[in-house]
Amino acid sequence: MTAIRAELDIEVRYAETDQMGVVHHANYVVWFELARTRLCSHSGLHYAEIEALGYLLMVTGVEVRYHRPARYGEVARVACWCERMGSRGLRFAYEVTRGDERLVTGTTEHLWIDKATARPCRTPEAVREPFQRLAGIA
Repeated sequence: MTAIRAELDIEVRYAETDQMGVVHHANYVVWFELARTRLCSHSGLHYAEIEALGYLLMVTGVEVRYHRPARYGEVARVACWCERMGSRGLRFAYEVTRGDERLVTGTTEHLWIDKATARPCRTPEAVREPFQRLAGIA
């Protein structure tokens, strides 16, 4: 099976850019979060529902590689997919493009946290199968 991809288009806003009209590097991580939230909803569970079940996905690492800049007024497409699913965490991968041009790639590492204890836990049973589908392993 193939991992499910979530994609969304983002029109670069002026507030996201520097004086030269280039997207500030930190905004790509925000765009990653938007795409990751969209991907979670493809599992059948909105991220807020996962939190209501008593679990959090804590970010433990972020990697971003910048290939080309996005600029004010352009439309960037952000794609996200689950690259790896372990017993206690997930690794999401991202690609930001403008047409056929790759602008940014990256990954985020996440650990499941039991909200009540604030301690790491195994992948919750309630989300295991939906996230396995996302990762293309179910």
